Amino acid sequence: MNTIDLTPLYRSSIGFDRLASMLDNALRGDTGTGGYPPYNIEATGENRYTITIAVAGFTEDDLDIQIERGVLTVRGKKADEEKDRNYLYQGIAARSFERKFNLAEHVEVVDAELSNGLLNIQLVKEIPEAMKPRSIEIKRGTALEHKK
Repeated sequence: MNTIDLTPLYRSSIGFDRLASMLDNALRGDTGTGGYPPYNIEATGENRYTITIAVAGFTEDDLDIQIERGVLTVRGKKADEEKDRNYLYQGIAARSFERKFNLAEHVEVVDAELSNGLLNIQLVKEIPEAMKPRSIEIKRGTALEHKK
């Protein structure tokens, strides 16, 4: 497999550290917990998104959602269950997990809901007024009257 050296990117850019780290992690195949738990990311509107994570068997108290430096982290830790159970087969995963999602600038979590074993996290991208495009009115000027 070819490796890409991102060192020049770190040396010649300022303020793009997070972007460089994201590229570096993506190229290394840093997937963390693999495919558990499965999730969907859906665009539900022009600036609205939903992350749906399958967390069957987890309750609201077993889940933790945090945002730090543009990274949304969802953790699940099952409370200790009865050790007396004698499973013949245990196919329902109840192991702890941690999922991380890198959020673009101005993307905020607005709601989280657990329903039917699915954790739905609602996100919205709110661009500040100062960053939105705006039109500049062009006024009709008069000819310069500096002719003497």
